[in-house]
Amino acid sequence: MTQQGEEDDMVYEVHEIVVQKLGHVPILKGDFHYLPKHVQKFVAFYAQKCTPRAIYICDGSHEEAEEITHKLIERGTLTKLKKYENCYICRTDPADVARVEARTWIATDDKYETVPHVRQGVKGILGQWKETNEMKKEVDELFSGCMAGRTMYVIPFSMGPVGGPLSKIGVQLTDSNYVLLCMRIMTRVSHDIWSVLGNNEFVKCLHTMGCPRPVQRKVINHWPCNPEKIIITHFPNERLICSFGSGYGGNSLLGKKCFALRIASVIARDEGWLAEHMLIMGLTNTKTGKETFIAAAFPSACGKTNLAMIKPTIPGYEIRVVGKYFIETLFTYNKHMGITSWLGKRWKRDSPTPAAHPNSRFCAPASQCPIIHPKWEDAEGVPISAIIFGGRRPTGVPLVFETFSWDHGVMVGACVKSESTAAAEFKGKKIMHDPMAMRPFMGYNFGKYLQHWLDMDQPGRKLPKIFHVNWFRVDENGKFLWPGFGDNIRVLDWIIRRCEGDKSIAVESPIGYLPKKGSINLDGLGEINWDELFSLPKHYWEDDTRESRRFLEDQVGCDVPQIIWDHLKSQEQKIQAMK
Repeated sequence: MTQQGEEDDMVYEVHEIVVQKLGHVPILKGDFHYLPKHVQKFVAFYAQKCTPRAIYICDGSHEEAEEITHKLIERGTLTKLKKYENCYICRTDPADVARVEARTWIATDDKYETVPHVRQGVKGILGQWKETNEMKKEVDELFSGCMAGRTMYVIPFSMGPVGGPLSKIGVQLTDSNYVLLCMRIMTRVSHDIWSVLGNNEFVKCLHTMGCPRPVQRKVINHWPCNPEKIIITHFPNERLICSFGSGYGGNSLLGKKCFALRIASVIARDEGWLAEHMLIMGLTNTKTGKETFIAAAFPSACGKTNLAMIKPTIPGYEIRVVGKYFIETLFTYNKHMGITSWLGKRWKRDSPTPAAHPNSRFCAPASQCPIIHPKWEDAEGVPISAIIFGGRRPTGVPLVFETFSWDHGVMVGACVKSESTAAAEFKGKKIMHDPMAMRPFMGYNFGKYLQHWLDMDQPGRKLPKIFHVNWFRVDENGKFLWPGFGDNIRVLDWIIRRCEGDKSIAVESPIGYLPKKGSINLDGLGEINWDELFSLPKHYWEDDTRESRRFLEDQVGCDVPQIIWDHLKSQEQKIQAMK
């Protein structure tokens, strides 16, 4: 019998006990019998393991949210913001404020199902692996009794409109009612999910703050956590996620990075689609009424949010966002009064500590976004015409180029990187590789992931065109060559025209199709150094291509599809032939 089979038998036995003796773990809300049988087994198994004092089956209703909000206010976890309607601030334990990649794992039987064959002596950065049984033993020890004295919340949620043909369902168990409030905003939590789910597969999500009562660690800011023992682990073959010790968003809202990217990328591989870390936006030509949908993938601090919320500086386009999460926190500063910092202390400009933590964020319903697209909840989705990769590249990389083909675009995506300069003089740089903007979120071997992208190119399919942008190129004095922000609409306009088949606005180069001089609208921008903005310094590109090859050899090794090597070789030859 497989281990999974043994677990199923154990779950069944526990289920029988819970059903017959509901007093063993009282149900504070909801009807346990209404849950599909395989969900009952999941809940019952972990109720026995985590030993909560009670179970609360969530329905996602407004009344439920009001009840939980009031409890958190009474406890001191939430504080109402007087100047804003229905807004609250939550201050965490300062030790629990970030996603922890070093403690994030993927568990499979075969190591190379999860991670690529890295070069000997090189530390891999494309995921961390542990053997399934070893990880299950670790999880079992951590989670035994982890919810003692607390309530286990059962949260049914849908990634996508409930019942939609593209949607996926998850059930999260957690001892944090703060997590419930956030999951209502980040996903669709609804009682209707039980009837939609039926006997179908769901992603099993287990989360605990790791602070059973009586607590052994001092609770700071009414924020229970166990930062010394944080672990986030994924069992993709069982569609199971287990998260211990943290209440921080990406660690505790398991529909987010864990499900929507790591587990979903595996589901996508198995079912023949793509689950990616991208924004989606719609651009409507106000003269023709034609709308084009674009997806974009950038590493952190490279302009995803700015692009999603772009305010065009030229007429002719209406922008609406289909999907993007926002992680900014805004403060209004009064020089006489100062502000209250994220630590709850008075803060003034001369304070030695920052007012906000770098990961401070807000969680608000997408429906409240002023430019949300009417189709953001369309169960059929929207057709993507272009995929845009990009990074922060101070030198060498042009403002925009189009890849030669789909597989060439996969190569470009695999080589996405950002450069942070070592000094204002730009004498040095630090390169951060973030292939496909998915580096922290890979659910399986990155080489196999690249092959899956390549396999999407099938006869009869119309695939999006792939582009690369760089808003951050500077001149020799460190001044940006491109204004960015709302003026990026000028680049998007060129991309849309290329998607519509305009061949007259591009010229071929060693790295892809560049805009033909004058084909981007520069009206009102003043002096723009077109030649420098689109130049391809030979030595830079020789070094860059060599560095990309080294990265793939070190981090992906024999798992790199041959066609990726072929495109890199072709690019090297074209660059060497440059004058």
